[in-house]
Amino acid sequence: MKHLKRYTVIGIIFVLITGTLAHFLYGWTGNNHIAGLFTPINESIWEHMKLVFFPMLIYSLIMILKFHRKYSCITSALSFGILVGTFLIPLFYYTYTFFLGTNIFILDISTFILSIVIAFWLSYKLTLSCRLEPYSPLLCILVCILFVCFLIFTCHPPNTTIFQDPTIRKN
Repeated sequence: MKHLKRYTVIGIIFVLITGTLAHFLYGWTGNNHIAGLFTPINESIWEHMKLVFFPMLIYSLIMILKFHRKYSCITSALSFGILVGTFLIPLFYYTYTFFLGTNIFILDISTFILSIVIAFWLSYKLTLSCRLEPYSPLLCILVCILFVCFLIFTCHPPNTTIFQDPTIRKN
């Protein structure tokens, strides 16, 4: 259990660092289309969900490979954590901007950090409890569907608020 806890904390740090770097990667690569599939291509909330999803997915695969024999429920727990962490981004953002009427940079950063911490904390607790193990196939399928959605909607975003860059004003 000590190793799992240590890897969970390292995971939080890994996702915080790689997610932060991923925010800039598309621009750093000269707007490379491949990089844009996995990192934000604009300031939309949808694109910022990638900052949690892809780094946590990568780290989760490492944790699953390392711990699947010792913790049989780690796949379902981490899949759930990926989904929760990813969807907390718009939940927190739209909640606080609804009440404040505007976005605030420090609250955006706090949303990112809190989403990651909650995702890994839930993953840790659910790995130990095995509550979600019966739903493991469904959770894995949902992660795969979200993965595909990121790829598709990066190239063909629907015309809804979550996909719109809030820094671009419409007349």
